[in-house]
Amino acid sequence: MFSSFFETAKNSPFRSPLGRVQCEGAPAVTCSQDLELEPVHGRQISAAAATVDSCEFGSNKYFALCGIGGILSCGTTHTFVVPLDLVKCRLQVDQAKYKNLFHGFKVTVAEEGARGLAKGWFPTLLGYSAQGLCKFGLYELFKVKYANILGEENSYLYRTSLYLAASASAEFFADIALSPFEAAKVKIQTVPGFASTFREAVPKMLKDEGINAFYKGLVPLWMRQIPYTMMKFACFERTVELLYKYVVPKPRVECSKGEQLVVTFAAGYIAGVFCAIVSHPADVVVSKLNQTKGASAVSVAKSLGFSGMWNGLTPRIIMIGTLTALQWFIYDGVKVALGIPRPPPPEMPASLKAKLEKQ
Repeated sequence: MFSSFFETAKNSPFRSPLGRVQCEGAPAVTCSQDLELEPVHGRQISAAAATVDSCEFGSNKYFALCGIGGILSCGTTHTFVVPLDLVKCRLQVDQAKYKNLFHGFKVTVAEEGARGLAKGWFPTLLGYSAQGLCKFGLYELFKVKYANILGEENSYLYRTSLYLAASASAEFFADIALSPFEAAKVKIQTVPGFASTFREAVPKMLKDEGINAFYKGLVPLWMRQIPYTMMKFACFERTVELLYKYVVPKPRVECSKGEQLVVTFAAGYIAGVFCAIVSHPADVVVSKLNQTKGASAVSVAKSLGFSGMWNGLTPRIIMIGTLTALQWFIYDGVKVALGIPRPPPPEMPASLKAKLEKQ
């Protein structure tokens, strides 16, 4: 299945040019041969080129390691902001009681103590780890697959559409993995006295509504997460391009890994703000839907009205902006730590340059 991916990956505009070294009159050399290369007279190769990756770009191992990066980036960050997420969910479902972000924290601590802010941490950790595995691992897979279909030149010309399609495809499957845990988390956080732990919530949900309790929010979850993820990946990828082109005073290849991670964090935060806005109405519907027994997405949307679907936007912008920035930072950091190939922003293929010059 993946053999066709490798050929595309080797010629992909998304792959680092440092993975292949070809000098005039000499055969092309792959990463696996780097350690055996003799010096080439008349050519200087940057220190970054000497870095040996732990796997081939587009290989099974590459996708698996990217999935591990997704687990670490999504699972840890979402668990870290559980207190903020809990107050955000309560603001969305009971605006009368929890008037604003700070009041929400005050009421929660007054009623349940500081430990109450950690409610739902376990299904959050499990759910978003599963989602991260699929989100990042499948995004990288679909990006290579769709680049294979488009070809090298079209992959560059229509790269924004490629990012959007690959991220939407990945998130479709990621949300199927997330949905049961998200449903349990929202029940624990927003229904007083329902359950304090994931282990306590699951049998109660099965008894009340059956398996549907865990998947009744899947469609609105897709409505929330797919636009969010499309914005997260496409906006991030293009923002990185723009930052290196117009803001960073030197080429990416000359930046240290630390400097590259700073660019990653900045691009991630910018993408996160837009993510929060485009996906917020669906997020409110998901929270209210999982709180209310027997409700449907349509009935919840009607009861909330347009203005009601923007409840809790400010804390969500703070949460999602920070989350997205941290996720990209951790994901890129894991790539550095594990030696996973990290291609620079795509460059125009030589064949396309030649065509444009002729025109």
